[in-house]
Amino acid sequence: MFGYPKWRAWTVIIVSVLGLFFAVPNFMSASYYKEHVPAGMQRWWRPMTLGLDLQGGSHLLLEVKMDDLVKDSLGTLADGVRSAFSTEKITDKIKYKDLLVKDGVLQVKILDASKKADAKKRISDLDKGLNIEEKDGYFFISYSDEALTEMRAKAVAQSIEIVRRRIDDMGTKEPSIQQQGEDRIVLQLPGVQNPEEVKSLLGKTAKMTFHLVDEETSLADAQRGKIPQSSVRMPNKEGGYIIIKRAVSVGGDQLESAKLAYDENRQPVVSFAFKNQGARRFAETTRDNIGRRLAIVLDGEVISAPVIKSEIKGPGTISGNFTIESAEELALLLRSGALPAPLEVVEERTVGAGLGEDSIKAGMYACLIGAVLVFAFMLWVYGWFGMFANVALAINVFLIFSILSAFGATLTLPGLAGIALTIGMAVDANVLIYARMREEAALGRSPLQVINTGFDNAFTAIVDSQITTFFAAVVLFFMGAGPVKGFSVTLGVGVFTSLFTAILITKFLIMIWYTLTKPKTINL
Repeated sequence: MFGYPKWRAWTVIIVSVLGLFFAVPNFMSASYYKEHVPAGMQRWWRPMTLGLDLQGGSHLLLEVKMDDLVKDSLGTLADGVRSAFSTEKITDKIKYKDLLVKDGVLQVKILDASKKADAKKRISDLDKGLNIEEKDGYFFISYSDEALTEMRAKAVAQSIEIVRRRIDDMGTKEPSIQQQGEDRIVLQLPGVQNPEEVKSLLGKTAKMTFHLVDEETSLADAQRGKIPQSSVRMPNKEGGYIIIKRAVSVGGDQLESAKLAYDENRQPVVSFAFKNQGARRFAETTRDNIGRRLAIVLDGEVISAPVIKSEIKGPGTISGNFTIESAEELALLLRSGALPAPLEVVEERTVGAGLGEDSIKAGMYACLIGAVLVFAFMLWVYGWFGMFANVALAINVFLIFSILSAFGATLTLPGLAGIALTIGMAVDANVLIYARMREEAALGRSPLQVINTGFDNAFTAIVDSQITTFFAAVVLFFMGAGPVKGFSVTLGVGVFTSLFTAILITKFLIMIWYTLTKPKTINL
């Protein structure tokens, strides 16, 4: 093609064909797509996922219960204090009493006044973010404001990751999970009209630990308050209570996998495996305590306490009168990890699918009306050249759809607004080009000079304007949330597709026209 490099021509053809190809699933009905597109192909040739506002679904606002997190942290700190005060050397031991957590504060009374300074140092060494106040012979231990802020930030970040794992394991497509404020999480689930299963799943902390059973202390002793400080009474899933050692033999954070399995009687159980360090500790615990019972504690309840019959080096199993559904749920919870603190649903909304369909229709009508008006304007003002710009604009829309589809993006109602805005802005580049071409034609240049010079002179202005728009889209994406992000994504993608179509595709079409018609002059 005269005056147009072959590599550019092939780039335009290949990109346009790929754009049309990847955009096609968006114009298929959901039932036709599922029935006629092979499953293997659906993994990479797929339509855009519609957001909550377009296909309906559930909106949950979750709050991380910081009071429970602080209480658990202080409970762990209490175990550390016991260990710090109970050393192997009798002369280094610190006698104490009334070690308990009350009203968000850990309190302990040191019986030997001469040991108070040593006791305070040992407590401080356990955690640098502690405030320790002394009153009436008691130490009152709490977390500093800085430590609480850091604890809250870590808990929310960890909760978001674990919520994502649990939701993904359920097979829910394209959930939106974002932090709101200091201790809240917004969860949007497109297509989920009944969120009860999700709420049940997120309502469980799934903190699992393994403890040796205290065989020397009876429940009768516990009722009389004669429980050693190294033990604790824990409710049993089967009813009643059981006395277990406070010390954690192996933590659930060491789990590597968990899945549904069946025992020799074809009863559902949960099979689990530890990471390397956890596997070693579990093997040591079972080897050194053959004949004793090992309690499996989940969220403050003993779900099983089997007798250790031999050293367990490989995977283990958890049994406990499970149904298939409850065993699968427990395996899912264990795989995803324990929440650092319970999550409370403070707001719940359900968006009906009918409302989503109305939003899609309204958004599509807006895009269609905008496109028709732009097409008509370009044809009226620029004639054939307006038609070339319109063809490039149509390809531009297909490219936006294909890019969003290829990357598995979620299309929201604000995203449709971004596409509508892109349609209106995309021809700005063509208007600039045609204005430069008019100037060159008025100077009496040849048609080929008019075309090439018009594109070359407008290029800098086009790129500058598109770059500033892209910067605005980037700022909206990183600084905004929810609907603002959906708008910024389609706007940012539209910047790149507009540059490609307005500069390369439009000139490609004009050069085809020029090669076929060989005009003596160009009238714009």
